[in-house]
Amino acid sequence: MSTTTVKAPAGQVGARGSTRPRASLTHPPKVGFALVSPALAFVLVFVVAPLILAVYISLTNWPLIGGYHFVGLLNYLNLFQDPTFVQSILYTLLYTVIVTVPILALGYFLAVVVRSRRRGATLLRTIFFLPYVVGLSTLSFMLVLEAQPNSGLVNVLLKLLHITDGSTAWLVNGPLATGLIIVFVVWAVSGLTMVLVMSAMQGIPDEIYEAASLEGATWWQQERLITMPIIRNTIALSVIISVTGSLLAFTQFYILTQGGPGTETQTIVGYIYNRAFVQLQLGAATAEAFALIVLIALITAFQFWALRDRDGREARA
Repeated sequence: MSTTTVKAPAGQVGARGSTRPRASLTHPPKVGFALVSPALAFVLVFVVAPLILAVYISLTNWPLIGGYHFVGLLNYLNLFQDPTFVQSILYTLLYTVIVTVPILALGYFLAVVVRSRRRGATLLRTIFFLPYVVGLSTLSFMLVLEAQPNSGLVNVLLKLLHITDGSTAWLVNGPLATGLIIVFVVWAVSGLTMVLVMSAMQGIPDEIYEAASLEGATWWQQERLITMPIIRNTIALSVIISVTGSLLAFTQFYILTQGGPGTETQTIVGYIYNRAFVQLQLGAATAEAFALIVLIALITAFQFWALRDRDGREARA
């Protein structure tokens, strides 16, 4: 019995033994590169190039208008020689610490109120989220009018409640202005935390709560032992967003107090703005901006470490 051996044509290799990568007929490399080229060009032109220019500017005494010369690391070495810069950092950190917890607490409470699908929940969500949609800029201009002595709504309400005499000048006193801005910001931005937390809460199956109720768990026990552990990552995200936004606070302070009286309510971003566009010291301001970036990166890294999912990592281990 004879056997016949059939040889494959030259240049052809069996599919199973092939080691050469086959070129895609539907997505050739050139097409892929052409598709990502606009995004790549956008990043290079509007991110990488400005970043490189900013690094160079921070190494000069760039005055925004006029000539300049290279000063090396002098701007960085002089960062903490200015007491106003140090004060603005400390004030921003204090403001961040004070405002973060109320934003999370109020946002969580509002999420608990509107997470159900009962009648009127959608209307309440809209009302609670509306201040965040309107934005801090618009609301700050409104607060300038409502915080005026004798005529503003804030003083009128406090006078009706017999808390003040209605003539308090909120925006020309450092501690009073800070307190008013903290209450204002908590009210204005808690809606975002509410939406994030509510979305995570609605992803929890109702059967878990029903089983807990049958076991005799109270509402607080269900929140503490079921809801909070399950939505831990969302809470961590909300905290990180709140802290980062507080460290970059500028709009409400600039509109309401412009950092005053004096520099009592000047945040670090406000200080950098004045250094660049009022004092026209763009080189020093850019160095301070990079210092702020490093500060935010360190604080954010610490938050990721402190709020990491320990239980999940232990389970995977």
